[in-house]
Formats: sequence, structure tokens, C-alpha cells
Amino acid sequence: MDKDTRSQILADLRSRHAARKRADEDVKAARDRLTRGGDIKPEFEFELMGLFARNELSAAVTIWALAAIFALASMFWAPWVEGSLWLTLVIASKVLLLELCRRFVSQARHDSNLKLWRRRFILAELFCGVVWAGFALVGMGSEGASGSEPFSSHVFIFASLIVLLAVRMTFTSPMMSLLYVGTIPMTIAVSARLIMMGEPFYYALAAMAVGVHIYFVFLAKGIRQTTLQMLAFRAEKDMLIAELHEEKLVSDEARRRAEAGSKAKSRFLATMSHELRTPLNAIMGFSEVMKDEIFGPHTAPVYREYANDIYDSGRHLLQLINEILDLSRIEAGRYELVEERAHLGDIAQDCQRLLTLRADSKGLEVSMDIDADLPQVWVDVRAMRQICLNLLSNAIKFTPKGGRISLAVGQAPDGGQILVIRDTGPGIPADEIPKVLQAFGQGSLAHETAEGGTGLGLPIVKSLIELHGGTFDLTSELRKGTEVRVLLPQKRVLATVAPLQPLGAERHRQPTPPPTRKPRLKVTPRPPSPLRPTRVA
Repeated sequence: MDKDTRSQILADLRSRHAARKRADEDVKAARDRLTRGGDIKPEFEFELMGLFARNELSAAVTIWALAAIFALASMFWAPWVEGSLWLTLVIASKVLLLELCRRFVSQARHDSNLKLWRRRFILAELFCGVVWAGFALVGMGSEGASGSEPFSSHVFIFASLIVLLAVRMTFTSPMMSLLYVGTIPMTIAVSARLIMMGEPFYYALAAMAVGVHIYFVFLAKGIRQTTLQMLAFRAEKDMLIAELHEEKLVSDEARRRAEAGSKAKSRFLATMSHELRTPLNAIMGFSEVMKDEIFGPHTAPVYREYANDIYDSGRHLLQLINEILDLSRIEAGRYELVEERAHLGDIAQDCQRLLTLRADSKGLEVSMDIDADLPQVWVDVRAMRQICLNLLSNAIKFTPKGGRISLAVGQAPDGGQILVIRDTGPGIPADEIPKVLQAFGQGSLAHETAEGGTGLGLPIVKSLIELHGGTFDLTSELRKGTEVRVLLPQKRVLATVAPLQPLGAERHRQPTPPPTRKPRLKVTPRPPSPLRPTRVA
């Protein structure tokens, strides 16, 4: 099974797994909706209840201060006893609600009975709403100086309704049922008081109170929808983070297994290469002695043919072992380039001379075209020789008798150097080119018509030229031949330094005679005089 087929199978399995997972999630979501009777997920409902409880706890003092302001303002048109009694009921109802919120925040969990907590919150909020609605009844029977209720009391009660709606909309928007039970009693009480005045102006205020309440309900629904989207995005983010963490763990485990497998493979190849080469060298040595008849001719000529077959098989096996080891070292990143100065044309000529006998035995015409005065390149000579030998061997192997092979080395347009090998072999179908570039990959038509091979030559060539920073390009046309281009980058080409003087100029220059030295006079030292100091020469 090739790599493309395995990739396709894995992609199909992943898509099926994803589709099955989506179907399971849809079934689970539908079951949850039928169980809880709504579209909100249990975890979202828990978060909404927690948001409401935290809002209430954070603004407890604010609500009490607002109720105290309302109670003090009611003393302008109502007896202080009624305002004080109303304030006491508000504080009691708020204490009950805050205690319930505190218990929910400290004790509740995702697996709690959300229906029970929802029922508790609704009852507590309903009690608070009824108590707040009692503010519309404060001072309802009292009369001002004109014998009727003061106009300012009705305006203040209407304004207090708007303030209460705004406050409760902010706190209870996560749970719309709490908004309804907490504000509808107040709206009904204020509207009823205004309608009871029996004047068109108060009718308009009552209608406005109902309209303001409806407006705040729609506003609360928008806030609740935004909150749900925020929770959904946060849950999706948490799920993605969890999936990324899980995938990272899976990838780390796969990487550890791959590294362990690579180490095991390296140890196996190192051990087996030693264990195979030791007897293989003996087999090749003894078979070579037998086929060359060093100790005398064989009594039966067929023995020499058998010895020749044994030697060829051993050489093929040794080449296969060397190629596998080279490819494994390249894949493991342990292939080190031993770089030095070299002429790419000289390397190509050496390889062509080594394979001349093989080409002549098949009646192949091999032509060479190497540009003159090519500069040297900085390469691993062994690797470049292996690249050229593998490509020429493939061309000779796949080209039928009487075919032509051309080898060219020249300057590349970008300043680098290029090696081009063309043959008139059977060619490679376009859809099989990626396959032949893989380890142990061979084309179908070439496999039927060519000599035996391992399928490691082209992958080794591609890896070696990439280690040099170059490129490998293979183009082929079915039944018309194959062309391979190996390009060394410009940085591998060594610049030629111009000579300090024209070549041959040193032959025509007159030699400069050595300078003559004057004879040195011998000076006899004089005895030191007591009148002057001695000078040291």
C-alpha cells in the first residue's frame, strides 16, 4: 500500500469519525432540550444563575440605599410609619434573596438540581417584586393641602418605576423569568394608581409606564442574548484549548514513538549491516577466487558460471545494504558532508568511464557535453560521484539496446552549475513520478522492462543534492525518454581569482642581479684611554 492510498484512507476515517461525533452531539443536544424543556444548555443555565447571584451580592448596599431614598422621599406625601414599614419589608426581602444567592455561589455545582434553584430564585424575586410594588400604595389615602393627593407624588412614583426597571433589567437579564416576576407587580401597581386618578394625563402616564416596561423587557432580552453568545464563545474557546491540548499530547506520544522507532531502526540497521557484511565479504571473496579460477580451472565449466552468479548476487546485496544505510543516515540527519574543491565536469567524466563497459554491452551511445573553463565547486566529492553514478546507472538500466544517453555539465542561468542526463528509455507516466521519488518506489512500465533494482537511487540523489542546497528536477514523457536536472546553487561555485601578472610574463623579464656587498674593513681595537669613556661598537 503506497503513501497516497494510506493518506486517503486516514482522511476518510477522520471524516467518518468527525461526522459520527457531530451526529452524537446533535442527538445529545436534542435529548437535553427535551429533558429540560428549553434551548439553553445546562452548563449555560448554571452560568446564568451564577451571574445573577454575583450581581445581586455585589450591589446589595446599592439596593438598600435606593430603597432608603425612596422611603425618605415618600415622607413628603405619606406618613413616616408607612414609609418605614415599606423599607423594613424591602430590607427583609432583600436579605432573603441575598442569602439564597450566597448559598448558591458557595454550594451549587454544575451537577446541582437547577430546577430547584430556579424555583427558589423565582419565589424570592417574586416576594421582592411584591414588596417593591407596595411603594405605589404608600400614602395612597393621604391628601395634600388642596384636599387631593399631591401631583409630585405620582410623578416620583412613576420615576421610581423607571429606576427600578433599569436596575432589575441590569441584574436579572440573565434570567428573564426573574425579570418578569420582579417588575410586573410594580408596573401593575403604579399603572393602577395612575388610572385611579381618573384624568387623561394620568392615563397617559399609565400607558407610558406599560410601554417603558415592554421596552426594558426587549432590552433585557438583547442583553441576555449577548450574554449567551459570550458564554458560547467561551465554551467553544475552552473546548478548542482542550482539543489542542489533547492533540498535543497525542502528537507528543506519536513523536516519542516515532523517535523510539527511528532509534530502533538505526540500531537494527547498524547491527544487521555488520552481521550481513561480514559473511557477505567472505562469500564475495571466495566466489571471486572461484570465478577467476585462481587455483586452477574447474573440472566442470558450469561451476565458473555459478561462481560468477554468486559474486554478482553478493555485489547486488552489498549495494542494497549500502544504499539503505545511506538513506537511513540522510533521513536521520546524520549524513555529514565532507566538502572540498572539485570540478563537476571531472566527476562526470570519471563516472562515465566507470560505466562505459555496461553501456557498450547494451550497445548504447553515450555522448558528453561539458563546458570548458567551468570554475570549481565546493561539494562533497563522494556524494556528487554517487549522484552522477546513480543517474547514469538508471539511464543505462532503463534505456533499451541501441538507445542514446547524453550527459551535459554547464553553467546555470543563476550562476550555479547544472548536470543534465537524458535518455531514450520507456519514460515514466506523470502520475508515477512522485512514486519513483519515494524509497523503494518504481514505475510500472519501467519495472516490466528494466533490469532489477531497489528503488533507492532517485531518493538518495534527491536527498544528497538537497543537502548541498541544490534542486532535483525529473521530467519524463511516456515512451520518449527521461530528463534529470541536478542544479548546484551559486553559493557552491568558487570564484576565480585573476593572476597578479599575465601568464608567461615571468619568462621575458630580465633577472635582477644580486646587490654587491662592499668588503668590510677589519678594525683593530684600541686600548681605552683613561681620559674618555669607552664606546662599545
